[in-house]
Amino acid sequence: MPFDCSHFSQVPFPAMIVRSLLLASCMTLSLHAASETIPLWPDQAPGALGQDDKDKPSLTVHRPAPEKATGASMLIFPGGGYRYLADHEGTGFVPWLVDQGITAIVVKYRVTQDGYQHPAMLNDATRAIRLVRSRAAEWNLDPEKIGVMGSSAGGHLASCVLTHFDAGQADSTDPVEIQSSRPNLGILCYPVITMGEFTHQGSKNGLIGAKAPEELVTLLSSELQVKSDTPPCFIWHTWEDKGVKVENAMSFAQALQAKNIPFEFHVYEKGGHGMGLGKGRGEDGGFHRWTYDCSVWLKERGFAK
Repeated sequence: MPFDCSHFSQVPFPAMIVRSLLLASCMTLSLHAASETIPLWPDQAPGALGQDDKDKPSLTVHRPAPEKATGASMLIFPGGGYRYLADHEGTGFVPWLVDQGITAIVVKYRVTQDGYQHPAMLNDATRAIRLVRSRAAEWNLDPEKIGVMGSSAGGHLASCVLTHFDAGQADSTDPVEIQSSRPNLGILCYPVITMGEFTHQGSKNGLIGAKAPEELVTLLSSELQVKSDTPPCFIWHTWEDKGVKVENAMSFAQALQAKNIPFEFHVYEKGGHGMGLGKGRGEDGGFHRWTYDCSVWLKERGFAK
């Protein structure tokens, strides 16, 4: 029988510490025991530099308990400046998503410390969406409730997926490649967005190099690539963030507004760069309040219970 956490939602101040411990236990218990790692390509990935594990992008599927599952899924792109993958911005988000009934899918994309630059990362990300959509019936997922979520450089990758998608290759013999790579929504956590004035130089250098041609800078500046069919987004940043300037998130929200795309945008005062769920930053010692705001938004979008 699943452990019901709902009756801990209203707890007086003296019991807040106990409440936090119980909620943490609930999130741990809500993780479905089974997880599955699947290569994005059955053979060699396009542009692979070798056959080692680092050359083989994959996704790991974490499923909620069947009685909690909403049919929605979220592909998670960890941050790390495109140099490495930060686990707390990947697997670290899994319990929070699974607890809401969302299938959490962590994407291992190729990174610069292993010799890769654009377009390897975007190829991996779009392939991951196509793969999930192609397996939706098998995994009891709704093919029209596939979201993407990214933090920092992973937020940039998510923003690229949100602005560089296609309907799939109808004449392909690959059942994955015929699928659309368009996500149904996006969550951008303190994202790198631009390759221009306010860019995070480390992420830019890792992705396209410090002296990339201007056309590539424009192509991968996501605030310049928003289209009329870009999916709805939840975007958040903090005023205190000294790693990635808040102008990145602001510029993407402005671009969505200009195209009349629904979004929710929060700038919180407190919190440094790379904090993920921000454990310990909530008023009761729990997660940062962006997680509560985002949970409400996910419910409104039909992704979460």
